[in-house]
Amino acid sequence: MSGKHHHGEAEDGEPITAQDMPAALTAGTLVYADGANQTFTADGQRTTYVERGTSTQGTSEILGDGQFSSFWPPDYRATYIVRWIVQHDVRIGISFTETHNGSRFEGLYR
Repeated sequence: MSGKHHHGEAEDGEPITAQDMPAALTAGTLVYADGANQTFTADGQRTTYVERGTSTQGTSEILGDGQFSSFWPPDYRATYIVRWIVQHDVRIGISFTETHNGSRFEGLYR
C-alpha cells in the first residue's frame, strides 16, 4: 500500500484547508523561483516579501479552504487558490494561483 492515502497526509496540488493554512504559511520562509522570498507572521495578518534586497510589507487573510488573499499597499489586492507542493510524501512548499489571471507562484520552504 502506498503512503499517499494515510489520514492527514497531503497530496501534491491538494488545496490547503483554512485550518491548516496558518501552520502552512509559517512553517518556513518561502523561496520562489526568481529568488524572492516571503514570510508570514503566526497570526496570519502580516507578510513580508523580499525581492532583490527590497522588502515589502503586506497583509493577508485566509478566506476559506484553499482560498487566501493578500493586500499590498497602496492598492494591490490579490486572491489566490493555495495548494500544497508535495514530493515523496513530504510537504515541501505552497503554490499560490491567482484567481483572476491564473498566474502560479511556487514557494518552497527554505
